[in-house]
Order: sequence, then structure tokens, then C-alpha cells
Amino acid sequence: MIVLGYNGFSRSSELFQRLYGATGVDRNLLMGHDAAAALSVDGEVVAAVEEERLNREKKTSDFPVKAIGWCTDSTGVRLDQVDVFAFPWKFTSAVAEEMIAGICARDMPVEAKFDHVRRVGELYTGMLSRSAVHDDFVRRTGFEMDPNKLLLVPHHLAHLMCGSYLAGVGDAAFLVSDGRAETLSSVMGELRDGVVTLFDRGTVDMDSSLALAYGKITRYLGFVPNNDEYKVMGLAAYAPPPTRNPLLAQVVRLREGGSYTLSIPGDRRAYYALFDHLFDADPAKREDFDFRVKVASMAQHMVEAVTVHQTRAVAAASGLDTLVFEGGLALNCVGNTKMLERSPFADMEVSFGAGDSGVAIGAAVYAGGLPRRGPKPEPTPYLGPVHGEQEIHEELLRFKDRVEWVELEDGEVARRTAELLSEKKVVGWFQGRAEYGPRALGNRSILANPAFGDIKDIINLRVKHREPFRPFAPVILESEAPRVFEMGKKRRSPYMTFVFPVKDDYRDRIPGACHVDGTARIQTVTARSNPELARLLGAFTERTGVPCLLNTSFNVAGEPIVCSPRDALECFLKTEIDHVVIGRHLVSKKSG
Repeated sequence: MIVLGYNGFSRSSELFQRLYGATGVDRNLLMGHDAAAALSVDGEVVAAVEEERLNREKKTSDFPVKAIGWCTDSTGVRLDQVDVFAFPWKFTSAVAEEMIAGICARDMPVEAKFDHVRRVGELYTGMLSRSAVHDDFVRRTGFEMDPNKLLLVPHHLAHLMCGSYLAGVGDAAFLVSDGRAETLSSVMGELRDGVVTLFDRGTVDMDSSLALAYGKITRYLGFVPNNDEYKVMGLAAYAPPPTRNPLLAQVVRLREGGSYTLSIPGDRRAYYALFDHLFDADPAKREDFDFRVKVASMAQHMVEAVTVHQTRAVAAASGLDTLVFEGGLALNCVGNTKMLERSPFADMEVSFGAGDSGVAIGAAVYAGGLPRRGPKPEPTPYLGPVHGEQEIHEELLRFKDRVEWVELEDGEVARRTAELLSEKKVVGWFQGRAEYGPRALGNRSILANPAFGDIKDIINLRVKHREPFRPFAPVILESEAPRVFEMGKKRRSPYMTFVFPVKDDYRDRIPGACHVDGTARIQTVTARSNPELARLLGAFTERTGVPCLLNTSFNVAGEPIVCSPRDALECFLKTEIDHVVIGRHLVSKKSG
């Protein structure tokens, strides 16, 4: 069975701009953001890529025509061979009626209700309805899809299926929490014997979305909502947890069964005024670093308190040992670790597709059915485009006036790269298939030696062109991780979705990988999961005695992670990266 899962709308940007004034930073709040496509064959995901990697528009919500084209072309599958086209939003007529009823029940003038219903109606007929989704596919691909082959998958179910498939677990409790789905922002339940059961008492509606609340605070602090929340998470580490948190005292109300309500206005001016009141601020103070740290600490503390409340509730209701946590809020890796350690669960899984890029995979998995017979494929994030040596060489020739290179023997790649990294060099690392999701996981990465205490400043300012407070993640062999980090209940962290304290003995040895609070968001690697990166780690540790490398995404601020050799070379030439290794080619800039 062949299934194509995809996420993205051609008209999302147009309609949200015209109907709701969504421009500027609000572009990241559009439905369909992180547009992507994934192809599943007989229950195994064989190809997946985000549209932004190909059209070079970060967090694009556009219909993923390039991603679909790559998935089919790279696997030799024609669209007329696809059995199911799975789309991770299900706005049925019943959902539309629920949306209309919700508007009518609000406390607002009747004229405002009519206006709101009009706008929702245009959004539904122009983008969200089944016929609009079908017509969008036909118009953008030119393929006359059989309407009976289109399967609309509920958004939160797509998140769950992505997490369950990639975790490789059978029975598990689950929690999904994101900005919004069709009508809810968070659900919990369990997956047992292939059957999904929702715990109704744990559902949370969109008006109380924790992820959107965190996004509003992100915007209040001058960052981009639904994009820069990790900056707020990073800033929070510069202050201890607050002894008094007005967000928990006046905004959040925890309820039995794991649900909660949040009282934050939807209008920007109204919630800015609320935050100014809660945080004792005025517009002039919002740019102050100490003020940002204080507010970020309170926002992070709020997320941790609410998600721990949810985790304990789903554990009590399920009794299973493992929790699958998905949705945009699951990218808050600091909160993830605290959720697990403060819960009865023995383990918690968060996938590399936890955000909305993952729902394309999840929709495909749901339509194709979780694999139940025979050995299950080992989950891998390396599902994207790969480029052969000839293509790499052709791209290098295009830049021959600005770069020079040597072609290494296979066995020399790790040794020569480790030699460079033993110095204070920054190296772009471009190998194999592109990884999927928002994190660079060792195939489209920038690497450096964490033994140098100022390496973070060098990369932030001279390479990434971003704020100096931003931390970087270490990548380490899975077998070595417990020696360097306090892993708690975890034994592995392959997708940078958990944060761990660095052991005292190693804080002075890898200062470049330690955040201000002595923690690190780690990626663990094995020879099976990423052979080339594992060889490099082995060679680097043997040469230097340093057990890990600093790993950050191969891009600059505001741009998607590089996908092709051309992307890599262009990024290399406009930054102060010292060298880039593309396949077997060690590339340097020409002097003068």
C-alpha cells in the first residue's frame, strides 16, 4: 500500500492576511505551517521532506508541491500509483457547525458575531473543506486525484501517529499539545492493542492553548511567535525558577483529570496590557535583558507546571509505562525532561517530528496502518534528499572562483575533519540524506570543539548571526552519554528533545556545550543510526580526549537548514565557517 501524506495550503497566506491581517511575524501562525510531504510504502516511511528545504521559505505554509515532487521522483512512484492521499486536518461539516456555535456563544456584539462567522465561512469554503483540499491538490499538482482516495486525518491523531511510529513502541499513553487542531489544543489518552482511546476529561480547547499562550509571551518579548519559543526557553535558564509566578496565580487554573484553562485575551493590545500589568512593565522595559529573563523564567515555569499536571493525570488514568508526547509544545526540551522525571512513567518518547512537520508523516502512517507484522523498521530522521558525488562535484565547479577542495578517501573523511575540529575551527558537515524536522541531527550540521569556552560566541556572532545568549547542543556517542551527562530515566536522546545536567567533572572540559545553568540539550548517536557521524566522534575523541562535538543546524538566522550542496556552499561563503565537508570533499575558501 502506497500512501502520500502532506501538509500545507496554497491559500493560507492570502486568506489569513486578508481575513485576519496576518502579516509580518504572524506569518508563522498560519494553518499549514511547516508544510511537508511523506511517502509510506507498506507501513514504512521511505521518503519525507519539508517544503521549506526546497523552496527556501522558512516555516512556509504553502502547498508542498516541491516536497511531493521530490518524494515521488526519488522513490519512482507515480501519483496514479498512490492508494491514499492523507491530509492532517479534518474540518468536517460537524466541526464547522461547532465553530459557528462557538462564535455565537461568545460575549460580543451581534455585528461582530456576523463578521466572525463570515470570515470563518470564507476560510472554510476557500481552504479547509474537503472539496477545497481536493481542489488545491489538483490545481497545484495537475493530477486529477480520485476524491475517494483523499483521507482527512484529525490533526492531533496525525501528531500521535507520527510519535508512535517513530518511537517504535507498542502500547503507550500519549499527550498531544500544540497551538490548535480543529477545535482543541491538547488531548491525552492511550494507544493499546492498536486502539486509540481519548481521555475526555483531559481535553483542552483552543481558547486555553498553552502553546499559543507561550507564543504570545514570545511575541511580547520581541521575538517571532511559533518560531522563537526556544529563545524564551533558553533565556529562562538565566534566572532561577520564580518563587512567585503571576501567570500561575492569575492566568492558569488547573482542573481535575489533567485539563486546565488559561485566561489570556486574544487581541494583541489586550494581552500586551495584561502582561504589562502582571510583570510590572512598560513598553520601554520589554527590550531590557534582565526583564526578558524574568518573564521568560515565568513563562517556562508555567509550561512546566501545566505539563507536569497533565503528565501525572494521564499516568494515573492509563497505568502504562511509556508516554508519547507530541505537538509543538513537545519541542520544549527543558520541560520534557522535568515532565518525565516528575512522573510515574519509566520513559517518555518525543520524536524528531513533534511539531507540525511531523503531521505529514503521521497522516501517512495512520492511512497505511502501524506496522504490526514482521520486524519493524528502525526509525530514522534521515528521510530527505541525498546528493551523489557527481552532483557535488558539479556544484563545486560552479563556485570554483571562490572555493578550493580536496577529495578524500572514505577512510580519511573522519580523520581529517577531527584534525580540523581539534583546533578552534568551525566546520560545516554535509553528509547523506537530509534529516527531517527542525533540528540538525548530524547530516546538515555545523560542528565545533566544545572544549573552547568562547566557541559559542564565535558561532553565534560570526556564523549564525544570532543572539549571543543562545546555547548549542552537544552530539555524543550513545555509549558515552551516561559518563558525561546526568541522564535520569533516559538512556538515549537521539533527536535533541531532552535536556540533561552536565556532570561536574565535565563542565570545565566542554564549556562550549554547557548552557548558563550547566545543562545541555544532547543528541546521542550510534554506529547504526549515523555511521559517518559516529566515526567522526570516535576519531575526534581519540585525538582530543573530548567526548562530544558541538552541533548546530547548518543555516543562518531566518533561513531554513541547507538541503542541497548549492545551499551549503552559499551558506559557507556568506559566513565565517572555516571549512565545509560535503560528502568526501573537504572545501575551503580561496584566499584573497
